[in-house]
Amino acid sequence: MLSINQLMAVVFMPLGGKAGEMFGVKRVYLMSLAVFTVGSLICALAPDIWVLIIGRFFQAVGLGSILPLATAIVTDEFPDSRQQAIGLFTSILPIGNIIGPNIGGWMVESFGWRSTFWLNIPLGVIVILISLKLLKSKKGEGGRLDLVGSGFFSGALFSFLIALSTIGNAGSGSSLFLTMALFAASAVLMIAFLRRIGTIKNPVIDPKLLTKSPFLAANVFNFFYGTAALGVMSFIPLFATTVYGMTTLGSGIILTPRSVGMMLASIVTSLYLPKLGYRKPMVAGTIIIVISLFLLGLEPSGLNISGMHLSGTFILGAVLFLAGIGMGITAPAANNACIDLMPDRVGTITGLRGMFRQCGSAISITVTALVLELFSDMSRGFMAVCYGLAIILLLTVPVVFAMPKAACAPPSAAKSQGRIT
Repeated sequence: MLSINQLMAVVFMPLGGKAGEMFGVKRVYLMSLAVFTVGSLICALAPDIWVLIIGRFFQAVGLGSILPLATAIVTDEFPDSRQQAIGLFTSILPIGNIIGPNIGGWMVESFGWRSTFWLNIPLGVIVILISLKLLKSKKGEGGRLDLVGSGFFSGALFSFLIALSTIGNAGSGSSLFLTMALFAASAVLMIAFLRRIGTIKNPVIDPKLLTKSPFLAANVFNFFYGTAALGVMSFIPLFATTVYGMTTLGSGIILTPRSVGMMLASIVTSLYLPKLGYRKPMVAGTIIIVISLFLLGLEPSGLNISGMHLSGTFILGAVLFLAGIGMGITAPAANNACIDLMPDRVGTITGLRGMFRQCGSAISITVTALVLELFSDMSRGFMAVCYGLAIILLLTVPVVFAMPKAACAPPSAAKSQGRIT
């Protein structure tokens, strides 16, 4: 079941990027931080589950906008070394995946679940104050946000993701009707959205960013990257406890090698990205992820090397480390590819990429849950999922060659061009 936090974060990724272009990145970024902080306060004070859901909604609205806006800020601050800057920014994210769950788990056990939300409030205030002091104000392009188009787009995506999350319960009767109705509503709203952006002057999402090559290729790649590299990882703790018999604490810690591998590989790839270009890291990283998925499907119980026994748990950690390396090699290049074509739209482009990745992840989570229910032996279910995702991701490799090989033009030259034609 997808949470309200996941749903709204996906919806607001591209909308936040567009709002930053129109009203100024700094202004919208500060507003997003404030909304997230207020949402955390609502969660901390929530007297019941419904108020908690409202708080999580506000958190998601702010959080969904922060990532594309932060990428736009990095681009503005380091225009002549954007590739390395965005790549190194990517390498910071896994640190949160290491620190967050461990601190969060300790705080919940020691002080209760509300403490995790209380922690966000001073942190949010500190970041807001630092941003006010350090970030440069840059006037947006102006205009009015297309609220009708935004409503169509948000409704279509929200209905689709909600429908996905109800598939597992849609056996018959009213549940099946609800799921089909949500899919139908999503299709109708998306058609209305696509028709609208093709007719108005300043659409919420430029049609070129959705359908024109090489942006279409980038969207397709990021969707399947999210499906194979992100979604299945949500089940690793369950995989570790059911197949390897690990404890709940151990199943959380086992994700650390992936984050470490991703962080190290992202740093190295980012530094050499101008020389390597975009395609080589994306292809190499994707193949490494495919290999790691096949290895996960093998579920090795142990291995003896020169008289030394390596436990299944150790091998699982090593495979996840390998997966992290693949993701760390892929992400900096995937995040930078095509941005040179529209450097003035970096917020919207980044938001769209995040949306496609998270949509792919959401579909992967739903399909994986359904597949695991079909197998009486969960071990075989995981094997089927891993092998299937590995094959799907491998088939997306040719898409990489529809994207630019390397930076298309220096930032100054690209900015003078403004848009592709």
